[in-house]
Amino acid sequence: MGRSFASRVSHPKLKWVVLVLWLVLAAAAAPLAAGLTDQQDNEISSWLPGDAESTLALERQITLGSDPDVVPAVVVYERDGGLTAADEDAIAQDAAAFGRLDGLDGDVVGPIPSEDGQAAQLIVPLNGGPDGWEAIAPLAGDLRAEAADAPDGLDVYVAGPAGQAADSSEAFEGIDGALLFAALGVVIVILLFTYRSPVLWILPILSAVVALYCSQALIYLLARYADLTVNAQSASILTVLVVGAGTDYALLLVARYREELRLHADRHEAMTEAVHRAGPAVLASGGTVILGMLCLLAADMNSTRGLGPVAAIGVAVTLVVLMTLLPALLVICGRWVFWPVRPVLGTPEPSATGVWSRVGTLIRPRPRAVWVVTSGLLLVACLGLFGLNAKGLTQADSFRGTPESVAGEQVALEHFPAAAGNPVYVLTGAGTAEEVARAVAAADGVGEVGEPRVTGDAALIEASLADAGDSDAAYDTIRSLRAELDDVGDGEALVGGNTAINLDVQTASQRDNRVIIPLVMLVVLLVLGVLLRALVAPLILVATVVLSYGAALGISALIFDWALDVSTTDSAFPLFVFVFLVALGIDYNIFLMTRVREEAHDHGTRRAALIALAATGGVITSAGLVLAATFAVLGTLPLTFLTQLGIAVALGVLLDTIVVRSVLVTALNLDVGGGMWWPSTLARRGDEPEPPAGGQGAARVPAPRGTTDLGQQVRPGT
Repeated sequence: MGRSFASRVSHPKLKWVVLVLWLVLAAAAAPLAAGLTDQQDNEISSWLPGDAESTLALERQITLGSDPDVVPAVVVYERDGGLTAADEDAIAQDAAAFGRLDGLDGDVVGPIPSEDGQAAQLIVPLNGGPDGWEAIAPLAGDLRAEAADAPDGLDVYVAGPAGQAADSSEAFEGIDGALLFAALGVVIVILLFTYRSPVLWILPILSAVVALYCSQALIYLLARYADLTVNAQSASILTVLVVGAGTDYALLLVARYREELRLHADRHEAMTEAVHRAGPAVLASGGTVILGMLCLLAADMNSTRGLGPVAAIGVAVTLVVLMTLLPALLVICGRWVFWPVRPVLGTPEPSATGVWSRVGTLIRPRPRAVWVVTSGLLLVACLGLFGLNAKGLTQADSFRGTPESVAGEQVALEHFPAAAGNPVYVLTGAGTAEEVARAVAAADGVGEVGEPRVTGDAALIEASLADAGDSDAAYDTIRSLRAELDDVGDGEALVGGNTAINLDVQTASQRDNRVIIPLVMLVVLLVLGVLLRALVAPLILVATVVLSYGAALGISALIFDWALDVSTTDSAFPLFVFVFLVALGIDYNIFLMTRVREEAHDHGTRRAALIALAATGGVITSAGLVLAATFAVLGTLPLTFLTQLGIAVALGVLLDTIVVRSVLVTALNLDVGGGMWWPSTLARRGDEPEPPAGGQGAARVPAPRGTTDLGQQVRPGT
C-alpha cells in the first residue's frame, strides 16, 4: 500500500478527521442497518433458479388466477386407541373456526379421517397477502391458538407448508441480534487471551461493529432502491463474515504496528510503516474474498447469486473501515493501549524466539518428509467425502430438534398414504388439458388427480403424490412425470409444486457446484500470481487450500453423522464451504507468503520461510481462532444447514491455520526454496546456505528483516 495513503490515515491531525467521519457515518448507518430485516426477501422466487421449470410453473399459475402465495396448512389430529365422538366434535368446531380466520383463501377441506380411525386432518389454505410467505407464520400461529383447546389426549399439530414456514420463521426470529452478540462474545474472549490487555480489544471490536453497521446500511439501500436480493440466510452470513474477517484484518495490522513501535519512537511513523507493509497483504486478502464472493453471481440459484454481492459489499466496507478507522484509533490512543505489555523502542521482538520459531526449527531438518506425511494425513481425512450426501435435507432433517411441523408430518405419514397439502401442479394448454390429465393419472407415483381448471387458453391440473413430498420416490415421480409429459399434447406442460421446486433446487445447486468451484479456484490463482509475481507458489498454495477443504468436508461428514445424527446436507453445502474456505483460507497463506517474499530479498527463501513463520505464526493462529469461533456461532442456530456450514468452515479454518499454513506450506517453502518464485527474478537469486543441522545455528531462527541476529531491531534513523 502506498506510503502516502499510510501517512494520511495516521497523520497527527488527519487522524481526528478520520475518527469523526466514521463516527458520523456509523450514527447515520445504524437506523438503516436496523431496517435490513424488513428488506429481506424470503419468498420462494428469491431462492429458486430463474429458468427452472418449477419457477416457470409458478409464473404461469399467476396468469391462471391461481395465487402461488396460497400456502396450505395441514392440521393433524391423533389419539392413540382411536378418535372419540368428542374428538370429532372438536375437530368439526375447529374447521368452522378456521373458516372464519383472516387470511383464509378458499375452503377448509375436511375433516379427512384416517383408515385406522386414529387420526384426522384438515387442509386450510392460507394467504399472507402482499407480505406473502412472511405473513404465513402469524396465520399458522392463529391456527395453533384456535386448536389449543383440544380435548385431553387428542394431539394436534399444524404441519404442511404453512407449519413449516411458521417454524422456519421462529428459527430465524431475532437471529441477527443473537448472532452478533454471540460472535462478538467469542471474539472478545479470544482477543483478551491474544493481547493480554484489558483495553486493546475494544478498538478492533469497535471497528468491526462500525463496519457491520455501515455494510448493513449500504446493503439496505441497495435492497430497497436497486433490487439487491437479501434473505435471512445471506443476512446471517453477513454478520459472521464481517465480524470474523474484520477482526482478522485488525489482528494482522495491530501485530505489525506493535512490531514497528519497537523500531520507531514516533507512533505515527510506526503506524505509517505498519500500514505500508501490512496493507498489501490485507488488501490482497480482502480482494480475494471479494472476487471469490462475486463468482457466486454465476450461480443459477437466486439465493446463492444474491449472497455474492451481499458478502462482497460486507468485506469491501470492512476493508475500508479497518484500514482507516483502526489506524486512527490506535495512534490516537498511543502506546498505553497495549498495557500491561507496552512495546518499547529498542526492545527485542519476542516472535524471533517464540513457539512458532521452535516449530520452524523442528520442520527444517526434514521438510520433504514433513510435507509428504502431512499431505498423506489430509488425504486420509478426505476419504470422509464418500460419506457426504449432498442431495438435499428432508424437512425432518432441516431443523435441529423436532418442531411441530415436523412432528405433524411424521404423524400424518403414519396414518395417511402420503402427506397432504403438498400437491403437484401441472400447467398446460386448454386444448390438451384432458390428454395431459389422463397422462398424469396414469403416471407411477401419482395419487388422485383433479379435474382440469381452464382459464382462457391455459389449464391447471392438480394432483397428489403417493409418497412423502420430500422423499426420493417423490422426486423420481416428478422426473418421470416430466419425461412422460414431453411426449403428450404440445409437449409444453410444466410440472410445479413444492416437490418440483425442491428437485429443481437440487439440480441447480449441483450445476452451481460444477461451475463456480473451478471459477473461484481460477480467480484465487490469478490474484496470488499477481501478488507474488510467480507461478509455482500460487499453484502450490491453491493445492494446499483445496486439500484442506477436502479434509474439512471429510471430517465434517463424520461429525454430521455421529454428532448431529444427520447423514445428508443441502445441495449447496459443498459450494458454500468451498467459497468460504478457499476465499478466507487463502488469506492466511497470503499473510505468510507476502512476508516470506519480503524477507527473501535479504535472507533467501528458506531462511525467509522460518522468519515469516516466526513473525506471523502467532497473529495468524489468533486470526484463525477468531474466524473459526465466529463461524462456529452458526452452530448455535436451530437450522441444520447453517449449523453444518458453521462446523465445516470453522474446522477448515483451523486446519488452514494450524496444519496447512504452519506445517505444510512452511515445509514446502523449505523444500522448494527459491523455486517457489519461478519465473520471477527472485527465483534465480538462490538461497543463503543453512547452518549445519545440529549446530548452534540450527536451534534458532534468524530475526525478522531490520533486526540483528540477537533480536535487537534496528532501522536507519531510529
